[in-house]
Amino acid sequence: MKSLRVGQIVNTHGIRGGLKVIPLTDYDERFEELKWVYIEGLEEKFYITSLQYQKNNLIITFKGYQDINLVEKFKGKYLIIDETQRRQLPEDTYYIADILGLEVYTVEGDFLGKIKDVLQAGSNEVYLIEAVGGKEIMIPAVKEFVPEIDLKNKRITVKPIEGMIE
Repeated sequence: MKSLRVGQIVNTHGIRGGLKVIPLTDYDERFEELKWVYIEGLEEKFYITSLQYQKNNLIITFKGYQDINLVEKFKGKYLIIDETQRRQLPEDTYYIADILGLEVYTVEGDFLGKIKDVLQAGSNEVYLIEAVGGKEIMIPAVKEFVPEIDLKNKRITVKPIEGMIE
């Protein structure tokens, strides 16, 4: 089953089991739709009992874990959801996890490499491509340079301008 990271636990908060979480989503209210999550490396479902917004973080507590001593061990781990909890995204919007590893071809059909990372850069994302020979290429994730993303065939077609891939 495919899983998706939705947040990273960066610290505890207070003595009653609160966890400070950095959301890994463009839609923080997403957490309000979740009844439970997994914590990276653990099989157990963690049921959310409270959720607070704090600047760029969330404070989350889980049922049965209302004590700082029970949650200390979760610091640094990721909150994960499974395929059943994914939201339907608008057209031409993708989960980063689905983009990573896709093969990248130019509109002429030349193979460039694979998507290594998706960088958050201001108003739009940038695809970091690990090119043949270990070189890295950055392509802004906008329709002008990325005319097609085909998740079914695990491939992205790019239309780089002169100098972009040299």
